[in-house]
Amino acid sequence: MALVDPRFVGHLHALRLALTDPRFPAAAVPGALTAQPEARPALARAAGRIPVGAGTAHLTDVLTDTLTEALDREDIGLHRVEPGSLVATLALTPAQRDEAREAVAAVDDEAVRLRTAVKSRDGFFTTFCISPYSRYLARWCARRGFTPNQVTTASLLTALAAAGCAATGTRAGFVAAGVLLLLSFVLDCTDGQLARYSLQYSTMGAWLDATFDRAKEYAYYAGLALGAARCSGDDVWALALGAMILQTCRHVVDFAFNEAIHVEGGATANTSPTAALSDRLDSVGWTIWVRRMIVLPIGERWAMIAVLTALTTPRTVFLALLIGCALAACYTTAGRVLRSLTRRARRTDRAARALADLADTGPLVELVSRGARGRGRTGSLLAPVMAFLSSAVLLVWVIFQKNPASWLTVGVAGCSALLAGAAVSRPLKGALDWLVPPLFRAGEYLTVLVLAARSDAPGALPAAFGLIAAVAYHHYDTVYRIRGGTGAPPRWLVRATGGSEGRILVVTVLAALLPDTGFTIALTALAVVLALLVLSESIRFWVSAHLGGAPAVHDEGEPA
Repeated sequence: MALVDPRFVGHLHALRLALTDPRFPAAAVPGALTAQPEARPALARAAGRIPVGAGTAHLTDVLTDTLTEALDREDIGLHRVEPGSLVATLALTPAQRDEAREAVAAVDDEAVRLRTAVKSRDGFFTTFCISPYSRYLARWCARRGFTPNQVTTASLLTALAAAGCAATGTRAGFVAAGVLLLLSFVLDCTDGQLARYSLQYSTMGAWLDATFDRAKEYAYYAGLALGAARCSGDDVWALALGAMILQTCRHVVDFAFNEAIHVEGGATANTSPTAALSDRLDSVGWTIWVRRMIVLPIGERWAMIAVLTALTTPRTVFLALLIGCALAACYTTAGRVLRSLTRRARRTDRAARALADLADTGPLVELVSRGARGRGRTGSLLAPVMAFLSSAVLLVWVIFQKNPASWLTVGVAGCSALLAGAAVSRPLKGALDWLVPPLFRAGEYLTVLVLAARSDAPGALPAAFGLIAAVAYHHYDTVYRIRGGTGAPPRWLVRATGGSEGRILVVTVLAALLPDTGFTIALTALAVVLALLVLSESIRFWVSAHLGGAPAVHDEGEPA
């Protein structure tokens, strides 16, 4: 439902922002107001409360403003559009109308629309090498009726074609793969710009955009590993799996830290000395771009991968990727640890619940944590220390033990689960408790990598790659559900997948129980079962959320 005062004067895009953006239950600019179905009862109540009779003309003369103020008091999530350089005003006199029309003529509506289609915060490569022309591609798509989801799907198909070219193992295939990967990234930027340009936001679109990015990158890693084997017989599956693990753990650090900054008295307030130093550096323009490049965001990362694929070998690509991402991870994590240690704030129950969901612990840890409840102090360093020990003890054992495929390893995995239970036995409200989820992820993923790498089973590493890819999808899906405000996946799904400690136990038992070939087959079967389980539930959830009219969102994404 939309109300527009006939005296409204302004740019078409200002009116479009107020009336057609689906992300907000109600939105307004001077002279125009819209209400989505969830806000219409509040609008009806507001209209019913307007008095009629003598002395009320000032309320009905500018009716849109009166109703906007009433909806604002209702606290229904009214969005007041900030037109910026666009014009949106009520012209109550001929002089005001002439003045407003001159202001409209002085600003190019389409230029503003194109400029605001680009994310305000992005990496150097994306900002200066992609967005200057991808915004025009977004406009071309909009004028031909393409949707952001269609462009997102085209980007996925292009990346899969790039992975296929890389898998050929020929120099021509590697060159084509690099070109197609860059083209895929152009389309990846275009879909978000198209959504902002045409205001086509949706729950489904945000999910597709986020999950397809991971699918594209990790499928490309697999293509490179296959190509290396076909080209020179070089086995780089361990490097490919290591790159996927490192990148996934980086994202888990990002997600967990961003959830942990929800504190009592302010959602993201941070007055620590480290944050103050960052703010001071922001005043020096060039340092912003340097710091954005240091973290190797998706634009810089994909550009590096594409160029190195075309010019060098898959092994070189993975080594450069591992070194670059490791340095970026050290830089970002160290900064966040310093911010957390110098921050004086209490974490909210929401933050603690989100971190517990991101930890992805299963029935065994549930049982242990209930027994250990009350033995630690909330806010201490107990949780991250126990999480570190849980992962470190197991990893040291499987790395240095002469034969890690043994029943002793199963026992060590059980001890690791006990330490994990101690880590989550109290609400995760401590300064560094956001480290618990990434420590669990590193422990689980690296254990599978080491067991597969140290086994003599042919094909164990590709099977482990598939298994970790399925589990990583489950963890990304958890993040996107929490970000969308719908909560974590249902508890039955977490229990069915075993939780991180359950999956570790299963893999260690399989390694101890089965001969070499049987281990590969078992890892493959486990990967298929987990993939079908988490994918079917994820697709069911997001499709039902989309069809059920869940609030439209647009995930701006994270630079990494």
